[in-house]
Formats: sequence, structure tokens, C-alpha cells
Amino acid sequence: MTITNRLNSALKRLAVALDQLEAAAERRSKMAEQRSDIEEEFAVLQDDRARLAVELDGAVARSQSLELANNEVARRLAKAREAIEEMMSHVVM
Repeated sequence: MTITNRLNSALKRLAVALDQLEAAAERRSKMAEQRSDIEEEFAVLQDDRARLAVELDGAVARSQSLELANNEVARRLAKAREAIEEMMSHVVM
């Protein structure tokens, strides 16, 4: 093999290696971009989860408050019914 042939062969191998390196760099760049997108989406989901947790805590607190108010109203209605029944028992019919 002559020097020219060897040089041409080496240049071809170098060109192939550079093409492969460029392709690998592009793949890595795309993967890094996808990872960044995934990390951003994950952060948004975490923010949503935190917001929903706060809203859920508020809803549970309101529910408990309404339950207490409902129990108080039921107690007062029962007391009023008893008072009315007692008054009715004293009324002559």
C-alpha cells in the first residue's frame, strides 16, 4: 500500500469517526433536552401536588366545620321539638 493510499484510508476512517462523533453529540444533546423537559414537567407536577394538598386540607377543614355546625343545628332542632311537644302536652284540646 502506498503512502497516498494509506493516507486516503486514514482520512476516510477519520471522516467516519467524526461523523459518528457528531451523531453521538446530537443524540446526547437531544437526550439532555428531553431530560430538561422531564425535570420541568416533574417540577410542575410537584407544584400541582402541593397546591392540591393545601386545597384538600382546606376542604377537609371546611367539611369538619360543616359537620360540627350540622350537629349543632340537629341538637337545637331536637331541643326545639322537645319544647314544642312539651307545650303541646299542656295545651288542652
